[in-house]
Amino acid sequence: MKIIILGAGQVGASLAHNLASEANDITVVDVDSHLLHELQDRLDLRTVAGHASHPDVLQRAGAEDADMVIAVTNSDETNIVACQVAYTLFHTPTKIARVRSQAYLQHPELFTQEAMPVDVIISPEQLVTDYVYRLIEHPGALQVLDFSGGRVQLVAVKAFYGGPLVGHELKTLRDHMPGVQSRVAAIYRRGRALNPQGNTVIEADDEVFFIAAKKDIRSVMSELRRLETPVKRVIIAGGGNIGKRLAKALEHRYQVKLIDHNAQRTRAISEELENTIVLQGDAADEELLLEENIEQTDVFCALTNDDEVNILSAMLAKRLGARKTMALINRAAYVDLVESGDIDIAISPPQATIGSLLAHVRRGDVVMVHSLRRGAAEAIEAIAHGDAHSSRVVGRAIENIKLPEGTTIGAVVRGEEVLIAHHDTVIQAEDHVLLFVVNKKRIPEVERLFQVGAIFL
Repeated sequence: MKIIILGAGQVGASLAHNLASEANDITVVDVDSHLLHELQDRLDLRTVAGHASHPDVLQRAGAEDADMVIAVTNSDETNIVACQVAYTLFHTPTKIARVRSQAYLQHPELFTQEAMPVDVIISPEQLVTDYVYRLIEHPGALQVLDFSGGRVQLVAVKAFYGGPLVGHELKTLRDHMPGVQSRVAAIYRRGRALNPQGNTVIEADDEVFFIAAKKDIRSVMSELRRLETPVKRVIIAGGGNIGKRLAKALEHRYQVKLIDHNAQRTRAISEELENTIVLQGDAADEELLLEENIEQTDVFCALTNDDEVNILSAMLAKRLGARKTMALINRAAYVDLVESGDIDIAISPPQATIGSLLAHVRRGDVVMVHSLRRGAAEAIEAIAHGDAHSSRVVGRAIENIKLPEGTTIGAVVRGEEVLIAHHDTVIQAEDHVLLFVVNKKRIPEVERLFQVGAIFL
């Protein structure tokens, strides 16, 4: 697939890294030639220096025969205009734009072929807000990812000493929880992926990914670790787009305080939010945190636009007694460093955003992609089409489907029904199939499984 990425910032660079490794023809456009040189040194792709929305720049980037334009510059207006130019002058089939401003997002009718021809809108801030919200909903989880409109969730937890299932084989899970259906999709032990079998024994500190219906998530978590008490008190550091959105989403269910250093922004936020206590100050100020009872806080979320501030304030909050800390970290190099210390969860905006973009790049009818383990693994929701003659999966039991190595089918959603996958589960046409792929190099093989051909017998 020939793809033009407009913008070589964090999201653009992460996307280029993901797509260039999958034999796509990638061109990256940016005004900063230094960023482009860095990308070209690391990846097999073309670069073009220039303004992303200018017709001559898009032409040099190969827009005349591109399959897709993904506009992820820091400017909403540049992204929207670039999609308009790609549509009007080059008839580009798929146009994706990053749009951050609520002023635009509140009017989806703007984004039609007759008005501003953007096929898919990506809002990283909203994706990150939703991601953090789900983590707060499920205390103790490292990741919580939605599929099929939230009917099914993939949850990552760290197994603790004393968990009922720790030290036991996976096949005993159903004995522990009669009536609760779930499947372990992957286990990571000391950073290495294990293929979960019925006789696999869970060890303490294993990172376990399991799939279950949303209503059963808490029951399954209780088998792997001591259940944490529900969250009541949340402190948010940073009143930018993400911090403000998260406070708005949480304030009617939780006790929320928001800290921001900017006096003008603090006043504006306090007028906009209803039940949130808004404080002006430095989130890394020990005195302020103690005054606001940090030791009684269930979750401290550091969501400023400065990685270093987020890391330092989250570490301080943890040492002062916050039960759980999360920090927004853009730099990939920092993420692994901090999660082994005082910060419980590092949130990577590029990784949260990549999945929603990849869903539109995947071949076959893929409706959802979540990028996992810093992009090394993926969870995919694909729709099975065709029949036993034209499809490699329809009409076949899971045990008879030739899945790529390291790939597991975790669940099947059939209409409103959630079926946790077993060896004898038969895939039907139009089923939504949830797969966990440990090695993303196997993605093309998974895509081929779900492509309908003339005959595959």
